Amino acid sequence: MTFEDFRALVGRLQHDIPAQFESGVADVEISPKTVPDPVHRDVYTLGECMPLTWTGDGTDLHSRIVLFYGSFRALARQRPDFDWRAEAWDTLTHELRHHLEFRAHVDALEAYDWAGEQNFARHEGKQFDPDFYRSGERIAEAVFKVDDDVFLEAAGGAGDFSWHGKRYRAPLDAVARPAFLTVHGLADAPHGDAVLVLRKQASLADLWRRTAVTQTTVEVQPIDA
Repeated sequence: MTFEDFRALVGRLQHDIPAQFESGVADVEISPKTVPDPVHRDVYTLGECMPLTWTGDGTDLHSRIVLFYGSFRALARQRPDFDWRAEAWDTLTHELRHHLEFRAHVDALEAYDWAGEQNFARHEGKQFDPDFYRSGERIAEAVFKVDDDVFLEAAGGAGDFSWHGKRYRAPLDAVARPAFLTVHGLADAPHGDAVLVLRKQASLADLWRRTAVTQTTVEVQPIDA
């Protein structure tokens, strides 16, 4: 199925959704991106609900829903019986549920907004809270997502980690903690940053001084046989 055919298919599916469930959805966008799941091999993220502006109790929240054509195409290549219409319908309604949940859970929405602001500060090279990413979307154990960026917490002092079903090793070279290591060299990289987080054990001193965070880029190597 071509990109334009997929866009037309999603447009037809939208007509089958009752209007009250789409209230507050600013746009349903079709993106050409391929978004690999950060944990499981041969699994891809098919869609995402992105909260936009809101005030008060969240009932006026507007969201943008994105379906990733590249991810659908990657799965279709793996599965001869892949049903484009059924998968598109399941993804679209799943993301609509996320939109309604965002409206209902204002506290979670505020935390998500704050995480986005802190991540923007990280990109700008400004100071940020080293635990901000934990207020983003939890994808799996010790794996979080904020905007297009994925954050993986390193286990203990090791630089070994899993990505999309494969094992990699990052050179740590006595990096001062806490540290955010943007990793390059992944076989299936995310659209945004893949960041290996080296956490620092909390201490009483952290209560009255701002923690300095190390940010750097590292080249990783696969360690799978």
